[in-house]
Amino acid sequence: MTSELEVRPAAPTLEAVAALAGVSRSTVSRVVNASPRVTAEAIDAVNRAIEQLGYVPNRAARTLASRRTQAIALVIPENTAKFFSDPFFATVVQGIAMHLGTTEYTLSMLIASETNPEKTRRYLQGGNVDGALILSHHSDDNSYRALARSLPVVFGGRPMSVEGEDSYVVDVDNIGAAAIATKFLVDHGRTRIATIAGPQDMAAGLDRLAGWRAALGDAKLRPGAVEIGDFTPPGGAAAMERLLASGQPFDAVFVASDQMAYGALGVLRDRGLRVPEDIAIVGFDNDYYSTSSMPPLTTIEQSSVAMGAKMAEVLVRLIAGETVEKLTMLPTTMIERDSV
Repeated sequence: MTSELEVRPAAPTLEAVAALAGVSRSTVSRVVNASPRVTAEAIDAVNRAIEQLGYVPNRAARTLASRRTQAIALVIPENTAKFFSDPFFATVVQGIAMHLGTTEYTLSMLIASETNPEKTRRYLQGGNVDGALILSHHSDDNSYRALARSLPVVFGGRPMSVEGEDSYVVDVDNIGAAAIATKFLVDHGRTRIATIAGPQDMAAGLDRLAGWRAALGDAKLRPGAVEIGDFTPPGGAAAMERLLASGQPFDAVFVASDQMAYGALGVLRDRGLRVPEDIAIVGFDNDYYSTSSMPPLTTIEQSSVAMGAKMAEVLVRLIAGETVEKLTMLPTTMIERDSV
């Protein structure tokens, strides 16, 4: 009786590719590893032989030779429910995947708050990945301070707990963008401008609040009421309820995310307040919530797809040993709709 091992065809080898292509084994190796020291004719011959034989390069051997895993980790210090409900994360991941699709790197995703932070740190420093992308970093999570000194790391958004000289960051000018949003309300005749700010343990929450204050100071207007939300629709709704209960009058609100603005709009609608006639609103992000709200939101657009792609690009260049700027700032755009 013939065993399964006896009938299974042998996998094509590097030597078989070399023989079919009529080149040396070292030439095939250089082609497989994308070396520039190969002629166009040799590359063509080797690629034809690879396709004909169905040869698959031995990634394990290549990893041992290069001391690279060809893997990158994306670390999300958030809980699973927030990750899957927030369009920001989905679009950043889309941008990361789009860029890594043009490289040999694969992506592993770690939702870090669901695991032991020390376990996550050990995994990242244990030779399992060549670098890490950190997204949505909070001030109470210091587990990445040392990591950034021993492994190529790129942060999406300014981190709160990593010293500047150790970190590579892709971000937008949250202070400047929030100031532009607030000035837009001022330019439309609003004089009592409140804000629903983001979490104050995150740089984006702090910076957008600072931008709101700066714009009101430039306009010589007294700051309105401040309530803090959590970048979710329920958080925005609860913050709007508190603004209304405070008794402090306001004719406009800068809201630090479109998700919170979406929740706030629902409260205003339930109270019989018209937007923008009674209260004007400007949000931040230009995500799904800005176009599905009633009315559609005037907002600040930050391209989270572009952020993800740039994060991946910077990390791949760092791993390759290239010189990269510590801070990459992406542009924002004012999107005018019907809430002002």
